[in-house]
Amino acid sequence: MDDYEGLRPLRAEIAARRGVDVDRVVVTNGAGEANYLATGCALAALDGEEVLFTDPVYPYYQGRTRMLGATPRFVPAESDGTLDPDAVRDAATDDTAAIVVNSPNNPTGAVYGRDVKRELIAIAERNDALLVSDEVYDHFVFDEGAFASALEFDSEAVVVTNSFSKSMAITGFRVGYAVVPGWLMDAVRTRHMLVNVAGSRPAQQAVLRALRETPAAYYEANRELVADRVDAFTSALETAGAEFTRPSGGFYVMARFDGYPGTLANARRLIDEAGVAGMPGETFGTSREAWLRFAMVTPRAEEAADRLARYFA
Repeated sequence: MDDYEGLRPLRAEIAARRGVDVDRVVVTNGAGEANYLATGCALAALDGEEVLFTDPVYPYYQGRTRMLGATPRFVPAESDGTLDPDAVRDAATDDTAAIVVNSPNNPTGAVYGRDVKRELIAIAERNDALLVSDEVYDHFVFDEGAFASALEFDSEAVVVTNSFSKSMAITGFRVGYAVVPGWLMDAVRTRHMLVNVAGSRPAQQAVLRALRETPAAYYEANRELVADRVDAFTSALETAGAEFTRPSGGFYVMARFDGYPGTLANARRLIDEAGVAGMPGETFGTSREAWLRFAMVTPRAEEAADRLARYFA
C-alpha cells in the first residue's frame, strides 16, 4: 500500500497529464509542502547550504529556507519582473543547493518561457544544484505560448511543484504535488511521511473526480475572467497616473504610488482609509519596497482601482 504518497489513481492521473512515470509523483499538502520537500531534500542531498530566489519573492519560500537552517540569496528581477538567466548564473556557486523559481510569478506576474527555463536548468546542472520550478499559476497565462514547464526538458536536476488550489479555487482542500527525479524520490517520500503521514483521502478523491470531469472550457473561462479584471484594474491605475507592472500570468498586480511606500503600516492604512486591501511590497524583498501587491480574486477589482484612484488623486 502506497497511499501515503497519494492515492494511486490520482497520482496516475497527474502523471499522465504531465507525461511522467507515476513513481515520480507524490501528492502533498498543497504546493507549500511540495516546495518544502524539494528544498529540504536538496539541502540534505547536495553539498550547498544556499538557496537562490528572485527578488521580489513570495515570502514563504525564504521563510522555509531559514527554517531549514540554510541561507537564502536573492537575484533581482528586471523592472518588468522578468528574470535574466545571466544574473542567476553570476549568483550561483558551489554552495548553491537549489534555485527556486515561480512562473507565472507571485508577485510580479512575470512568465518565464522556454529559453529561460532551459538556461536555468543548465545553471542548476552546472552547479550540482536542483531547480525547483513552482508552476502553481500555470492555468493563468495570458499570452499564448509564453509559458514553458520545466518538465519539457529531460533533466535529473528538476523538481516541478504544483497544486489545485488556484486552478480549481479550492485552497482549503490542500492538495498539491511534486514531480521528482528518481534519485531523490526516496528522500522525498520519507520526509513527506514523517511530516504529514498522508494527505486527506476525501480531498484527493474530490480532486481526482474534478480532473476527470472538468472540461477545458472551465479553465479558459477562469483565465479570461482574471484577464478581464487585470485589464480593468490596470486601466484605472493608468488613469490615476500610478506606476504598475502588467502581469503576463497569475492574478496579481503590483503598483506604486508616489510618496506612499509599500510598508505594512501603509497597507493597513489603505484598508482603513480607502477600503482596499493589498500586500506591502516590503514583504517580498528589497526591490519592490515602494510597491503594493493587489490580488485580482474579487469581482470588485475595477471598483478597488477606482477607490485607489480617488484616494491618491
